[in-house]
Amino acid sequence: MIRALLFLFVLPLAVRGGDVSRLLYVACPGVREYLENGGHGVLVFDLDHDFKFVRRIPSAGLGANGAPMNVKGVCASPALGRLYVSTLKTMLCFDLTGDKLLWEKPYEGGCDRMAMVPGGKTIYLPSLEGPHWHVVDAASGDVQRVIKPDSGAHNTVASRDGKEVYLAGLRSPLLTIVNTADGTTRTCGPFSAPIRPFTVNRDSTRCYVCLNELLGFETGDLKTGKKLHRVEVSGFKQGPVKRHGCPSHGIGLTPDAKEIWVCDATNESLHIFDNTKEPPVQTAAVKLRDEPGWVTFTLDGKFALPSTGEVIDVKTRKVVTQLTDELKRAVMSEKMVEIHFQDGKAVAAGDQFGVGR
Repeated sequence: MIRALLFLFVLPLAVRGGDVSRLLYVACPGVREYLENGGHGVLVFDLDHDFKFVRRIPSAGLGANGAPMNVKGVCASPALGRLYVSTLKTMLCFDLTGDKLLWEKPYEGGCDRMAMVPGGKTIYLPSLEGPHWHVVDAASGDVQRVIKPDSGAHNTVASRDGKEVYLAGLRSPLLTIVNTADGTTRTCGPFSAPIRPFTVNRDSTRCYVCLNELLGFETGDLKTGKKLHRVEVSGFKQGPVKRHGCPSHGIGLTPDAKEIWVCDATNESLHIFDNTKEPPVQTAAVKLRDEPGWVTFTLDGKFALPSTGEVIDVKTRKVVTQLTDELKRAVMSEKMVEIHFQDGKAVAAGDQFGVGR
């Protein structure tokens, strides 16, 4: 009798709808073409159940030799219910409802790390270290226009209000700022060296940029266009790196923007800075299992997600779990995005960059 009553009480909660599920989509191979770090495809993990592996979405993105190309970026559009993955040459579009690959398109000059403009209708897609970015219709994949900073196109971030998009190239110390309404551009910088990964705050007043030959980062004023501060990691020495060619390749803001977490390749660590002070002040470090090349955060700000696959409690600085696939392999990827679902439909999405929210 008790079991029957319990069934009647629980069942409506399970089928009534309205509950939100939170999933992490991890695109692989997301560290170069290394298939040992999760294989090939988009791996889905459940944030509400200790980041448990859920399923693998088979992917395309094969090169001329038939081998998987390394993934360059990932983003999502809840408005369209779609997930986007860029490779060296193409961008792929998946239906988030059934995991079906809807299209895969090549773009002139290849592809790199793109950004979805809030609203989910437009993607700014860089060529592969080339002169231009494509402005792409997210539904069709068609190119609407081209922006040509001639900077060695590489990384892209959209402002939270959708009014600006920030373009960083491998060969320029200037951050290009695009007005999404009219396509006009201006710059922030110059910084001390070409810009590598970077992030921006919610109000679009500050940028935080990794640079070649710097263990640390520099900050800039996005309104005046001026460089503000150079912040170097103290107590750790620079040294050889296995990937990316720079000491700090990866930087993220916690969603509340109170902390900055920056990668340290040589020392296989993340360094944490108090961003309530200007310039930011170094406070702690977290040791990782391998060389990090990226870091982002869950939307609620509780967990840091480095590319090495650890899940770190932001408050305690402790590693709470490690992403593993269906074969129990440790998963490593620099390309991951959080997506929330309600009644089977996507209702919110995070960002592969750790941006202020």
